[in-house]
Amino acid sequence: MSVTNALEIAVQDAAGARTAFDAGADRVELCQALAGTGGLTPSAGTIEAVLRIAGAPERVAVLVRPRPGGFVYDAEEVALVAADVRDAVRRGAGGVVVGALTHRGAVDEEAMQRWTDAAEGADVVFHRAIDVLPSPVDAIDRLIGLGVRRVLTSGGAAHSIDGVATIAGIARRSAGRMEVMAGGGVRPRDIPDLVRGGADAVHLSARTSSSDAMPAGPGGGAAGYDVTDVAIVRAARAALDGVLALR
Repeated sequence: MSVTNALEIAVQDAAGARTAFDAGADRVELCQALAGTGGLTPSAGTIEAVLRIAGAPERVAVLVRPRPGGFVYDAEEVALVAADVRDAVRRGAGGVVVGALTHRGAVDEEAMQRWTDAAEGADVVFHRAIDVLPSPVDAIDRLIGLGVRRVLTSGGAAHSIDGVATIAGIARRSAGRMEVMAGGGVRPRDIPDLVRGGADAVHLSARTSSSDAMPAGPGGGAAGYDVTDVAIVRAARAALDGVLALR
């Protein structure tokens, strides 16, 4: 199983990963287009750059999500995710972050099994697709049976702190069989309550706007971009260390 009591920071580039690790993150979730889409699959070059900075496979989990929107995928999309999972793992990623649901609002076990097989032993993380389910707790045994080693959840709420009761229920159902990671609107001040509520790890983006004010032009989207904020990561590290010291 992956490291527990971990601080994970969602990053979008090598600079963000370097900032996160220097400020005390245990691992990063690597994605792209986080603000606009909730995160999509990063490029191969970005994966390799972040792995060089991390220095160890278990410090990098790569989000593999082919498009924005819901988590019901057709056969071509399932095949694409499987190929991207294999590619990320073969480049050295220690984990992949995936999730699929059926039209009936349940875990898509066929897709998940295919992706778990493609991961070839790397950690498989089920992302916040779980928060779409009517009862996230009831999905835990099934995910564990599929080989999922970590779940990222806000407890079904917009902000994890408001879903802490469900996160606690997920932790009780897991009973140490998978890592339960709280993520979704996490602020450093929320971390003690999330850990006391049963979260093994916490996940946040620690984003702030860059100072780039140059216009992107009519084809480049909005001006500026997000960067990883060292002060937020440090505050999160301090909050996690503080609550763990009291155990």
